[in-house]
Amino acid sequence: MAIDGTPGAGLTKEQLAEEVTHLATPDVLSTPFGDLEFFDGVPKTDSVQSIFDALDLLRGIDAFLTAVPGASLVAMRRGLRSAGVDAPDKIGFTDPRANSGSLFLTPNTETTYGTTFLDLKAWGPTVIEAPPQSLCVVDDFWFRYVADMGIAGPDKGAGGKYLFLPPGYDGERPDGYFTYESPTFTNWVVLRALGGVPAMKQTRIYPLSEAGAPRENTFLNIAAVLQNTVHANDFTFFEEIAQLVSEEPAMALDPERAGTLATIGLEHGTPFEPDDHRRAILDGAARIGAAISRALVYKPRDPDAYFWEGSSWKNAFTGGSHEFLRGGARNLDARTQFHYFATVITPAMAHAQVGAGSAYAYTAEDADGHVLDGAATYSLRVPADPPARNFWSIDLYDTQTRSLLQSTAYPALTSLTGTVQAEDDGSYVLWFSPTPPEGRESNWIPTIPGKSWFPMLRLYGPLEPWFDKTWRLPELVKEA
Repeated sequence: MAIDGTPGAGLTKEQLAEEVTHLATPDVLSTPFGDLEFFDGVPKTDSVQSIFDALDLLRGIDAFLTAVPGASLVAMRRGLRSAGVDAPDKIGFTDPRANSGSLFLTPNTETTYGTTFLDLKAWGPTVIEAPPQSLCVVDDFWFRYVADMGIAGPDKGAGGKYLFLPPGYDGERPDGYFTYESPTFTNWVVLRALGGVPAMKQTRIYPLSEAGAPRENTFLNIAAVLQNTVHANDFTFFEEIAQLVSEEPAMALDPERAGTLATIGLEHGTPFEPDDHRRAILDGAARIGAAISRALVYKPRDPDAYFWEGSSWKNAFTGGSHEFLRGGARNLDARTQFHYFATVITPAMAHAQVGAGSAYAYTAEDADGHVLDGAATYSLRVPADPPARNFWSIDLYDTQTRSLLQSTAYPALTSLTGTVQAEDDGSYVLWFSPTPPEGRESNWIPTIPGKSWFPMLRLYGPLEPWFDKTWRLPELVKEA
């Protein structure tokens, strides 16, 4: 049975008129893109192009910040190909270790790396035989985590056979493998073996179709080969992303991010051919996106990015999630922060545990909050008993390239060498300057006048005082 009710009083004419003021657009709207003109809410013809140029710029900036992870791996693949690592069965490695000659995002100088790219489109299902006592990672071409192999993987360091399947694969899945399906055809492989280069050379990568008689792999020492693996910060950035979008299935990326890219012409199956006008807008968008990325790396506004209250030392993995999730939402700034200056996505890096994995801290300023100057002299006191089960190190990086500072082949100090001298109280005073302070050569890393730089502390096997914050790294001090 229907019941007639009494409606509410609603709004007065004056109140309704007030509401209209909150939803209307004025005839002249002043914006960072200039004055935009309207007639009673309709854009005037002369303003329409300006509005769409503004939209392209905003979408381009958003696309840059969103796509930094993918551009990073496109550049990585390009750099490795220039060094001869142009097929999955060719594995590049750095012997004795990475040096400052080439451009890589924040590598360390303490361990030997091996690396290659899988091509699941050309090879189909692909097998990786991981060496024992190794720390190996596979990330997809959008720089998302696919698998750990070795100590952090299901073989637990015993060595094992891993099978990687291409997107949409519906063929056989034989027993005897740890099997993963990747959303992309291209996948980045990072290899580290505790037994060094001889152990790393036990790695085997081959198509599943050759499982009965696997091919031999070629190992290339690329340590001395100059290469650039860092993505662009101008219009070229979008050309790097165009490669990725064209090669990978449309479903490799979620609809929201794919939609952002599509609005500026980056769409699977469609040539990326912007006219000169849009090209200029996107060039500006990339440069602004890079500027924002640099602010997120060097001066993030998220309090969670800092280790200690009042400290400038920052965490590369803000929030401790390899998926950059916080409270069920994607922490977009944290994702850009990490990928703009670092590589390798794995839960083992994002969430270190007591005595296992590694922990990282970096800063780009001194105790007074000033940018570090390569012409000046700085000291850093590393408190006694650095909380590292295995060893600790500090490497210096170029703030422009986020690569090792080219002041020397190995711009680093580490407890591994046994040459870093301790003070009477067990602390270590480290020095950074163009020339070494007298008598401090063993605790000194050279810097370059005219260039800025930033240090990164690594703790291998971080211990409880790091996690409970009872051990704290002080600020860099600029010496008179």
